[in-house]
Amino acid sequence: MADLLFEVENHIATITLNRPEAYNAFSEEMILNWIQALETVRDDDSIRVVIVKGNGKAFCAGGDIKAMHAGEGFFKSKEDISSTGLARKNSLWKKIQLIPLLLEEIDKPVIAQIHGFAMGAGLDMALMCDIRIAAASAKLSESYIKVAIVPGDGGAYYLPKLVGIDKALDMLWTARMLTAEEAKEIGLVTFVVDDDKLEEFTRNYAEKLANGPQTAIRFIKRAVYQSQKMDLRSALDYISSQMAIVTELDDFKEGVDAVIHKRKPVYK
Repeated sequence: MADLLFEVENHIATITLNRPEAYNAFSEEMILNWIQALETVRDDDSIRVVIVKGNGKAFCAGGDIKAMHAGEGFFKSKEDISSTGLARKNSLWKKIQLIPLLLEEIDKPVIAQIHGFAMGAGLDMALMCDIRIAAASAKLSESYIKVAIVPGDGGAYYLPKLVGIDKALDMLWTARMLTAEEAKEIGLVTFVVDDDKLEEFTRNYAEKLANGPQTAIRFIKRAVYQSQKMDLRSALDYISSQMAIVTELDDFKEGVDAVIHKRKPVYK
């Protein structure tokens, strides 16, 4: 079977990491299929929400250490990236680093469904998502330091934005393992749910977003992320432009009418 599965049902796309025998550690095929899946999500307006999850006992163990040691798989591409530092840098840029860059282009909600282990680059893939829903038994760690490498996929960018610089450095320097509740306390995950409720909770959350006013949802996501790079005046100018657009849409009329008549809105 493919190392990554991609399916769409009822406007919800699911990206499933599918190397359970390796705790869903990355392979070259997985990364290339992941990039292709995200391009489809970006370009297909019928897709409204994305769920990222893993098969088997873990969400994702990140880089495949055995392959790294052997110079195989993702760590030995057609360009023989084991040969020079520059080749390894270029391989990161052309492959795994495309994932956060593509996610930055996607205005639709992206949800990480975390169970088992989320380690190193596997955890970073969850940090790139908008919402992180973790099973109570999940374990999370920035494990790069164990093999004396750095977070080459963007973890050093995302982690401090979520937990602060000091906590990010602590996680990256010590590789200490966090429980799901500890991760929630520092803002690393959004929700913690019972293991047997993880799939149902995530799906229900995704369906609620998929049935909401799509333009407003996407505008809100873009406004939140863009505002992190703007001063107050620019952010207010940006959001006022969005308000001018959404108040002319049928979704706005439907929402107002539903509130007035105390009924559930139905968005197209």
